[in-house]
Amino acid sequence: MYKLIRSILFLFKPELIHHFSFSCIKYLSKIPGFSTLMHFFYSINSKDLEIKVFGLKFKNRVGLAAGFDKDAKLYNELSSFGFGFIEIGTVTPLPQEGNPKPRLFRLKSDQAIINRMGFNNSGLKSIVKNLKDKHTDIIIGGNIGKNKITKNEEAVKDYILCFEALFPYVDYFVVNVSSPNTPGLRDLQDKEPLTKLLNTLQKINLSMSKRKPILLKIAPDLTNEQLDDIVEIVKFTKIDGVVATNTTINRDGLLESQNKLNSIGNGGLSGKPLKERSNEVIKYLSVKSNNSFPIIGVGGIHSANDALEKIKCGATLVQLYTGFVYEGPYLIKSINKSLLDYENN
Repeated sequence: MYKLIRSILFLFKPELIHHFSFSCIKYLSKIPGFSTLMHFFYSINSKDLEIKVFGLKFKNRVGLAAGFDKDAKLYNELSSFGFGFIEIGTVTPLPQEGNPKPRLFRLKSDQAIINRMGFNNSGLKSIVKNLKDKHTDIIIGGNIGKNKITKNEEAVKDYILCFEALFPYVDYFVVNVSSPNTPGLRDLQDKEPLTKLLNTLQKINLSMSKRKPILLKIAPDLTNEQLDDIVEIVKFTKIDGVVATNTTINRDGLLESQNKLNSIGNGGLSGKPLKERSNEVIKYLSVKSNNSFPIIGVGGIHSANDALEKIKCGATLVQLYTGFVYEGPYLIKSINKSLLDYENN
């Protein structure tokens, strides 16, 4: 059924369909019984799926990655699709429109997406207001970044503003310094600025009556030496884990024509082509750190087997985005079914 719906939706521009889908889910969820029906079709409630990670109890390991519900407008409704957690954002202090359109592209042959959205979001004030309307028990992650106009030398201030404002409303934080779509952002992954940023947030975190988990989202394009630095930084700053990985700027091995890729231009690639590199990064971090911190595995999960591969490589939790777009909500249930078998064997 979803494949038929997808074939129709894919006739239209990706960003248009994204907003259309949001409106449909929002509208349908207001119909009495719709959310209950979605729970029935897509959720699996089992104690065997529950897992405690960085002090939080997740009802299952499958989450929705940041970038889908950027403004925290749909997390209540999306919780009906069987997710164990939802990550909102990336949130910046000030509203920003992001990069010029078109900025979202499908690579159907590769079951992939290229985006150069550029942290488009409605800003901290609006997103906090949306989070105050929470009426679900699902775990919410807050993915935070800096505004495009903020110089890297001043970036820490943006992250502090987001951290402090979102603190009462999210369950964990993800520090995003790895998007390829904000000029210079990835420079913050270098050892010195990254250590300074994370230490600053940890200091604020420890001053709170109850601290919240902080994770770091990293790029798949880091070298092994840079990954070694990440392991060291996590240990030194005592943050709670890593999200591996963000989108890639690599275009090797794609089935899509070079002409189409040239016409699209820059942007971060997600979907099936990212799977192997994401797995490599997860495994490398897991081995190098001796499994000393949790990893949320994201990148190229289009099937239950893809999710299990991530877990076997060392991920504790997994997240979907592009796979959710291409495969539909049944993917969540499929993964959770496989996880039940995996946990019980």
